Amino acid sequence: MTDLTNQVAIVTGASRGIGRAIATLLALQGAQVVCVARSEDELLDVAQKTNGLPVVADVCDERDAQLIVSATLSRFGRLDIVVCNAGVGSFNLLENFSAEEWDRMFDVNVKGTFLLCKAALPHLKEQQRGHIIGIASDVSKRTFAHGTAYGASKYAQHAVLDALRKEARPNGIKVSVIYPGLVDTYFNESRPGAPDKEKTHLQPIDVAQAVRYVLEAPAHVVVDELMLHPVTQEW
Repeated sequence: MTDLTNQVAIVTGASRGIGRAIATLLALQGAQVVCVARSEDELLDVAQKTNGLPVVADVCDERDAQLIVSATLSRFGRLDIVVCNAGVGSFNLLENFSAEEWDRMFDVNVKGTFLLCKAALPHLKEQQRGHIIGIASDVSKRTFAHGTAYGASKYAQHAVLDALRKEARPNGIKVSVIYPGLVDTYFNESRPGAPDKEKTHLQPIDVAQAVRYVLEAPAHVVVDELMLHPVTQEW
């Protein structure tokens, strides 16, 4: 089992929901966490509670992606784990989507993953080790009505990470993708915590525990993909 003590982890979308749960759990396992989000107030709160480094940044901006990595290296002198969790989604009939909505989903879900991985890879390759984890979605592998834009972006995110796994493996870098089903978060302007969601949705900690499981695999093992659903959700 891989020990996470003093491992340095970047977590995007860390201010709330799944990202906050991941940052909190990794800190509890002894990791040094770099908490990344656009929302400064919430970000400072989670950084304080995890004793982490807050970095206010937009993952869609290439300069910000470089800033995230350089701030990490400046503070800790190393980088071990990159969790690409930031994501957005909205749902509608195809003809009712605006081009701006389409672009926003691809910018955050796909371009954001691409830019952070691109910024981190030179350092991971230099040290010949590291672990990149993408938080995708079960809709990376299926389609549904009203989900054309979001599903397309998650299929694309899956493709980026799947190809990167093949590129990075010769350099000792692991790439894993986690595909959650329904999660009780603020996603798509939802309000978490409703009693009826306790059985129908995953909780953010469930996804965080999946991240921990993937990271703690022995050094010679890579968990390529991990999908999880609430029991009540049909595939």
